[in-house]
Amino acid sequence: MEEVEKKMQAEFEAFKQIQQEYHKALINRQQLDGQLNETTAVKDELYLLKPGNEVYKLIGPVLMKQDLEEAKQNVNKRIEFITNELKRVDNLINDLDTKQEKHREKLDKLQQSARMAA
Repeated sequence: MEEVEKKMQAEFEAFKQIQQEYHKALINRQQLDGQLNETTAVKDELYLLKPGNEVYKLIGPVLMKQDLEEAKQNVNKRIEFITNELKRVDNLINDLDTKQEKHREKLDKLQQSARMAA
């Protein structure tokens, strides 16, 4: 009986650890989603500008003049980077989801074993 309880405790600790990682991954995904929305809005605004318009970028406390095409390229690269990070985090979330399910199943089996032993 004690052996089953020790296994259950260890499995529960592993399950809690994966839940924490899952929660962090979800928060990270939400942040990336917000960044993607903001960057897409910036891209939309940049594409409304005409070639002669001036664009400024905030660097620290200073606004620096930036070439329109360079700004568009930077925004497109940023969107590409964020999209790749979102894919990575989505894969991580799926993996953690699978691990959580496996630990739940193990916990259920251990609980059944404990009931049978009692």
